[in-house]
Amino acid sequence: MAAPEAKVAPSIPPSLSLPPSQFARLQPHAYLLAHLSPPPASNQPSIRANGRAPSQFRVTSANAGSLTHTNGSAVVRIGDTAAVCGVRAELLHTEDIASWSVSQASGSHKRRRLADLGKKSAEEDEEDEEDDEEDRAHIEDLNLLVPNLSLSTGCAPGFIPGAPPSALAQSLSHQILSLLHSTRLVRADDLRIWYQPPNLGPEEPERHNEDEQMDMDAEHSPTSESKPREIKAFWVLYIDVMIISLAGNPFDAAWAAVLAALRDTKLPKAWWDVDNETILCSDNISDARKLCLRGLPVASSFGVFEADAAAGWRPNVIPDAEEQKAQDQKRKKGSQQSWILADPDGYEEGLSQERACIVVDKEQGGKGKTVIMKMEKHGGWTVDTEELRQLVDISARRWDEMKRMLDQC
Repeated sequence: MAAPEAKVAPSIPPSLSLPPSQFARLQPHAYLLAHLSPPPASNQPSIRANGRAPSQFRVTSANAGSLTHTNGSAVVRIGDTAAVCGVRAELLHTEDIASWSVSQASGSHKRRRLADLGKKSAEEDEEDEEDDEEDRAHIEDLNLLVPNLSLSTGCAPGFIPGAPPSALAQSLSHQILSLLHSTRLVRADDLRIWYQPPNLGPEEPERHNEDEQMDMDAEHSPTSESKPREIKAFWVLYIDVMIISLAGNPFDAAWAAVLAALRDTKLPKAWWDVDNETILCSDNISDARKLCLRGLPVASSFGVFEADAAAGWRPNVIPDAEEQKAQDQKRKKGSQQSWILADPDGYEEGLSQERACIVVDKEQGGKGKTVIMKMEKHGGWTVDTEELRQLVDISARRWDEMKRMLDQC
């Protein structure tokens, strides 16, 4: 008799399980949504894939004075995004400005017109407005602030050697220049080099008789008036920023580096040499002076993550009573679920279509009220007035953190 054949147990197919890193690459939107919207039965808080709360910023550090061949420098790291900024000061003689004589003539005409006004208060108000307009004109029209941002090779996978300047670098350079002008961070008077012409007075006539000379002086002595000061040159600040590591939100890191570098900038003592008709600078470091900046505008960026793009990602299970009630209330309101993420990293930026950036400052060195210097929002309609108020409060708390950090560096 033939031996009975042994029965082979059917093979069980392996379970289809993926590690979190593979799941994040294959389904990035569903992966982030799984963290932000956990099942109600799990009692887990809404947390991002990187472990941060939606309103939490990454760890930030700053170090000033890192570069030796600059007038001011700083290195700022926000998470894995790092930016280096160096400020170089160069002289711009007024003789090299083609429109300088024309602008000076128009300015003197305005001053003579103000001198003819009858009311002193109106004259003072117009003089203040004229000084503010002159400061703005000198900074913007003469291009005294020249920022330039570059993305170093290897800061992110997409930046290869020999590639032309990217659109991102040009956009960030323009944003920094626009914010420097709108906040009026640098004072024009810190960049001016003045010259006071000496008052030589009238030529003394030859003395023949002392009594005769005294009578003539009494009748013809002119009033001694000092000559007005002249601007002989300007300091031009070249603000070079390099992103050495790009892991999301480069603007906040670049602007923080610019702030720290300008706070560290020292300009040497300069004066006009009449004999040589040129500008001379002192080699003594103790004579150098720091810039007197207007406040401390801090930028905070946000990204909006919407859940509708990954609708149906979760398996179809029968919801419990509480989850069904929450879904019904949401369906009645007709609103889509979304999260506003502070300081988005590179992974979250690729999943956010709506962006917001708020620049705030505080009066009286942080003890006064919060002032909104700039507010931008683009890419969607999720952020409304109520959300903007919340973002301003978050930005104000971020300002306190940045102020403490920059004071220590």
